[in-house]
Amino acid sequence: MGFLPPFIFQLFLLLTASFPSATVPLGGNAYQTSGTMLEPVSGEGISSWSHIDTEYAIYFYLDKGVKVTMALNAQPQQARAILAARIGDKEQEFTLKPGQTSVDLGTWDLGPGYQCLHLTAVDREGSHYGHFTDLLITTQEEVSIHYVKDNEQNRYYWGRRGPSVHLRYEVPENRSFKWFYSEMTVPEGQDPIGSYFMANGFGEGYFGIQVNSPTERRILFSVWSPYQTDNPNEIPEDERIRMVRKGIDVYTGEFGNEGSGGQSYLRYPWKAGVTYRFLNSVEPDGKGNTVYTAYFYDPEIEEWLLIASFSRPKTDTWYSRPHSFLENFNPLYGHVGRKVLYQNQWIGDEHGNWHPIGTATFTGDDIARRAYRLDFAGGAEGQRFFLQNGGFFHPHTEIGTAHTIPLPLNNPQVSMEALP
Repeated sequence: MGFLPPFIFQLFLLLTASFPSATVPLGGNAYQTSGTMLEPVSGEGISSWSHIDTEYAIYFYLDKGVKVTMALNAQPQQARAILAARIGDKEQEFTLKPGQTSVDLGTWDLGPGYQCLHLTAVDREGSHYGHFTDLLITTQEEVSIHYVKDNEQNRYYWGRRGPSVHLRYEVPENRSFKWFYSEMTVPEGQDPIGSYFMANGFGEGYFGIQVNSPTERRILFSVWSPYQTDNPNEIPEDERIRMVRKGIDVYTGEFGNEGSGGQSYLRYPWKAGVTYRFLNSVEPDGKGNTVYTAYFYDPEIEEWLLIASFSRPKTDTWYSRPHSFLENFNPLYGHVGRKVLYQNQWIGDEHGNWHPIGTATFTGDDIARRAYRLDFAGGAEGQRFFLQNGGFFHPHTEIGTAHTIPLPLNNPQVSMEALP
């Protein structure tokens, strides 16, 4: 296939300037989807493409079906490369010639929803298949195009991680709560690397399970310091999280980058398709501190395991803001979908009375609120709540909507005195 010389392509853009168009930066909207070698997308786009089996995918969303003209922006290189572009069943080859800075991909009839433009290698004369920076989309129809548009506040990174989503639970007012109990199931096939399925959140931290690598999974419990920083080394001594006690084989230390504080985790081979039980408590100690404790029920041995107990200074609170969330913390896997189910959730007050939870409000992070990514959902699914993100699915759930499930009937059968 031929290509448009740079000056002709710029003239084409000028003549069609009145029509909807988009410059989709690959740094925030493309992924390496195949290949024996890791050649990931950087903030500059596709820049290290040297292996023929490496493949990439560029994602964007259309609110209706439309005919579009597309082109790729590229950094000039000295040798010719032949590549192929594919959406659905349509595929066509294109040639990147020496010195070329834009290459025409032709006209495509696209349906509504998410589009995945696959790029594959065919042949090359030099050492690379090209350094591509942006996908240019132009149409002569009115259409809304959604994608990660800018890199302010590192949004390419957050966008490639995908939208984080949350459920904020409704609980009775004017009570002091100490306990939160819940049960969580990750469906089979919905547990890719980078997933954090957070079961029991509170105003000062979170408690859930992670997929850290092909061979390692963790139960993670963290409490933020009252001192606001992303660097734990900056926390003053009198505002550091203190470990009160921890369970067998549990690691404890500090964390940073998304706030800072005390972290604990147990390496544990949890499985998709199995329902796990979580219990944690928040209680002021009467001395200006608050103690946070987390327990995980191991169904293999049928016992509650202590994860850790932390003391947070300059804090006097009971359990606040019970919530759950779903996120991907690895930007290499933001194009892969994940889902989690929540059920049988209860909030326990300081007097030992359990109150069932049946209503939750669905919310999302900055990437979701800006509609840079629309592959997110959450709410009620039968007898359970659910959260879902990644994988570029549609339709999505409106942020701020309330969802209700039948109230659970059987309160938690937990002997508090027998907890480790």
